Amino acid sequence: MRQLCVCVSVLLVLATLAVARPKAADFQLNSNPALEQKCKSGPVDLVFIIDSSRSVRPHEFETMRKFMIDIIHTLDVGSNATRVGLVQYSSQVQNEFSLKTHAKLQGMVKGINEIIPLAQGTMTGLAIKYVMNHAFTAAEGDRPKVPNVAVIVTDGRPQDRVAEVAAEARDKGIEIYTVGVARADMTSLRAMASPPFEDHVFLVESFDLIHQFGLQFQDKLCGMDLCLESDHGCEHLCESSPGSFHCLCRPGYTLNKDSKTCTAIDLCAEGKHDCEQSCIPSPGAFTCGCNIGYTLNNDKKTCTMIDYCSFGNHSCQHECVDVLNGYFCRCAEGYMLQEDGKTCQMMDLCGEGKHDCEQICIASPGVFTCNCNAGYTLNNDKKTCTNLDLCNTVVHGCEHQCVSTPGSYYCICPEAQLLAEDGKGCGTCRSANIDLVLLIDGSKSVRPQNFELVKQFVNQVVDSLDVSAHGTRVGLVQYSSRVRTEFSLNMYQTAVDIKKAVMNVEYMEKGTMTGLALKHMVENSFSEAEGARKNVPRVGLVFTDGRSQDDITEWAKKAKEAGITMYAVGVGKAVEDELREIASEPHDKHFFYTTDFTFINQIAENLKLNICAEESQGEIEVKNPCACESLVEFQQATMTTLEQLTTKHILLYTVPVHLR
Repeated sequence: MRQLCVCVSVLLVLATLAVARPKAADFQLNSNPALEQKCKSGPVDLVFIIDSSRSVRPHEFETMRKFMIDIIHTLDVGSNATRVGLVQYSSQVQNEFSLKTHAKLQGMVKGINEIIPLAQGTMTGLAIKYVMNHAFTAAEGDRPKVPNVAVIVTDGRPQDRVAEVAAEARDKGIEIYTVGVARADMTSLRAMASPPFEDHVFLVESFDLIHQFGLQFQDKLCGMDLCLESDHGCEHLCESSPGSFHCLCRPGYTLNKDSKTCTAIDLCAEGKHDCEQSCIPSPGAFTCGCNIGYTLNNDKKTCTMIDYCSFGNHSCQHECVDVLNGYFCRCAEGYMLQEDGKTCQMMDLCGEGKHDCEQICIASPGVFTCNCNAGYTLNNDKKTCTNLDLCNTVVHGCEHQCVSTPGSYYCICPEAQLLAEDGKGCGTCRSANIDLVLLIDGSKSVRPQNFELVKQFVNQVVDSLDVSAHGTRVGLVQYSSRVRTEFSLNMYQTAVDIKKAVMNVEYMEKGTMTGLALKHMVENSFSEAEGARKNVPRVGLVFTDGRSQDDITEWAKKAKEAGITMYAVGVGKAVEDELREIASEPHDKHFFYTTDFTFINQIAENLKLNICAEESQGEIEVKNPCACESLVEFQQATMTTLEQLTTKHILLYTVPVHLR
């Protein structure tokens, strides 16, 4: 109410001016002796907000200029008393002088007389916002705990929104008086002014009558204020009237029956809202909210469930499913969700043994189909397989005997002959004795069921050899991240024992250290301690299904330098360049590859270990059997063969009948 009293002094001087008004041109200090009597109040920070739009005519602006000068003459102006600031506005806001600019009347009067009207639009809301954010700040001279009063003088309707910014200014403690002249809009004046409106809103017919609005309040403005000088008991606001007072409530509250206390108007409880989910009350108003897991739509009323999957950070491997207040991951059909709740693993019915295929099970997510090994055909039941006997169904061309295998066949020769390079004819060679070491890949990528096929491959190779103590010897080494000799060259002397030992080999798993296996073969497997013989061809066969995890170059080279004929057999992800590096020249006879383990039996059939002398392969000129050196060589070979006392090996050269 101290603020009201300040403005009371403004109105008091207007009442005085109604009796003795000076001429329009007389803007001097103390131009009217009646102004020397001042209605004193406590210190106040007062800012005039003056409309200088184009609708305010020049002579009307001069009247408004005099109006302000007359008012400040009634105030107790000083640095520690009342401070005055002035802002004019139209389409823009212009600060004429701030609260700290002038400490004396003379400076204020001079500043008012120097104002040049802007003569543009009417942006009253912009002016209020400027005063709130700039004029009433410490930097511009505003003092703490000193009432802030703004007097708005306008002649028209604002061209921008004023209600919200004026309410914000009032909430910050600024008491607003509005003075409307002629064309001013009463609704806008009331929207800007502080309550009660009868004390803060004034409307006069013309600028010439602008001073008259103070006359009707002269008695109560400087009279006794019961709100200040008595224990009124009002909970919110006290409004004085001549000789009395009454209580008011702030906006959003209603006065109780005791005419003193206030109760917040709860529109939510009264059902006066249109919120879809939750209503959050505030005095005389409300805002809408949403339950957990929902977000408020742009209409500020309805709600939509939050789509957590759309955030892009769910990490679901297959599908993200939204639920209230979260999400969960779901796998495609045929897949199973893992323990992490995000990744999916294919339901491999083949790997789990949940199938009834006779030979091959081909897995797809959640289902399977049956297939047959090469050389077999799938029966109508789509489960069992029938062998294809190609020896009876095709022209095989074998010189002696045809042997059927699933999907293929091979030719064999009598015991005294070896199969020719065309795989069909038969011939002889000097010696069928070799020391053969097989290096088989037992890494994790092979998988148990394929490792069984590898062992069958090894036994198929053994079946093609004449195994005995003095004939062909076979050793087996398995490797993964380490190397293990399964049996050495001198451990078994019959094919039956070797094949049985092969089937008993246990799968190692882990890595693929092919270079380490080659080193073991060169340094250990072909040593005399493990059964390697002098002057007997040494053959190494490396079987692998993938890239080596160590270097093979050094030991592949050393193996060949040690006189070992190297064969390389690769399956699946085996690297061709590595296989060629292991294999001896020519590569077309020492290098084999297939994409699938089920076809390695065909490699075993086509694999003809180069155990015969080079002349029997047609790679060098055949020596004259009648030459002296040939006779000596023949005699030595004959003596060696007789000493071995075996009938299972044949001579490399047939003695001509005309030998002499």
